[in-house]
Amino acid sequence: MAVIFPGGCSMAGSSFGRLFRITTFGESHGSGIGVVIDGTPSGITIDAKDIQKELDRRRPGQSPITTRRAETDRVELLSGIFEGKTTGTPIALFIRNREYKSSDYIKLKDVYRPGHADFTYEAKYGIRDWRGSGRASGRETAARVAAGAVAKLVLKTRQITVTGYTIEIGGITAEKRDLAVVEKNAVRAPDIEAAQQMIRRIEESVGEKDSLGGIVETAIRGVPAGLGDPVFEKLEALLAAAVMSIGAVRGFEIGAGFSSARMKGSQYNDRYFVENDRVRVLSNNAGGVLGGISTGAQIEFRAAVRPPASIAKSQKTVDTAGKTRTIEVEGRHDPCIVPRIVPVIEAMAAIALLDCLLVQSAYKSFETKR
Repeated sequence: MAVIFPGGCSMAGSSFGRLFRITTFGESHGSGIGVVIDGTPSGITIDAKDIQKELDRRRPGQSPITTRRAETDRVELLSGIFEGKTTGTPIALFIRNREYKSSDYIKLKDVYRPGHADFTYEAKYGIRDWRGSGRASGRETAARVAAGAVAKLVLKTRQITVTGYTIEIGGITAEKRDLAVVEKNAVRAPDIEAAQQMIRRIEESVGEKDSLGGIVETAIRGVPAGLGDPVFEKLEALLAAAVMSIGAVRGFEIGAGFSSARMKGSQYNDRYFVENDRVRVLSNNAGGVLGGISTGAQIEFRAAVRPPASIAKSQKTVDTAGKTRTIEVEGRHDPCIVPRIVPVIEAMAAIALLDCLLVQSAYKSFETKR
């Protein structure tokens, strides 16, 4: 629900979920980034190391092709966990900002940077935090990853796993799907040969003072049939909303996705068969979801990630006074956000999936009692 302030302005959109609900807070150059999580079942074992492991996958400065901002992203568990287990009360997690340089942005504070949310934030609120993009910064995603780590731990109790990996950067496409090598290369690709080419392409873009985008694929295993709701709260719609809420994501497709537009029905339809008394499908063009409800097959989707907006190359723009300006964005920025966005996409998918699982459990419980 939006809160209306004097002057007609509203501030909403910082929460996601129905029964498993997260609310993030904080800015890129503020005291820190955090998240409050409501709806975590009680009795789930939570170790700070498990959350930290996910944050380490997203943190800056982890390889030569990421930003040099040296944040450690150490998570602080403030509430909701007692003696290593969830209590069922709100969980609050906090990550302090320790290494930032607001001075890098002073000369750009009155300029609308191309590709950034400077103009739109000012148009909506009449004010904006120009220090490293403030709330619009990708730094906000650290809070999502922390919350996603909790969601993953709950899903693990149901043998459900969420795995993301890079399948394309700068036009270089991974031909293989060897998940064993994903965390062994800087771009998190499931194809070592393609990964090496992707890294070289990123290095080339740095030399050109430019940036690159790409595509991340995600596979969700262990999801039972029957999860999700028809019509407006379809499982794929909720996953899309979760993933598309990430600032750098500009496209989403599930299963055969856009290629299904070029198929015939006889090609697209997934044929059913029975194995060990369970209904299964021979193919998976639907991506594990039909009618908004999971089929029991692996859920597969892809997200298109745009190139980072902060580039050192000279660009034309205007300032708040309407005057034409030429800028070169300085500071420490990722030439390609794709490798670091993989754990963010996993986190949002896990959050959406756990929310659906809890809604389904509540429905089943009600039906059983009735």
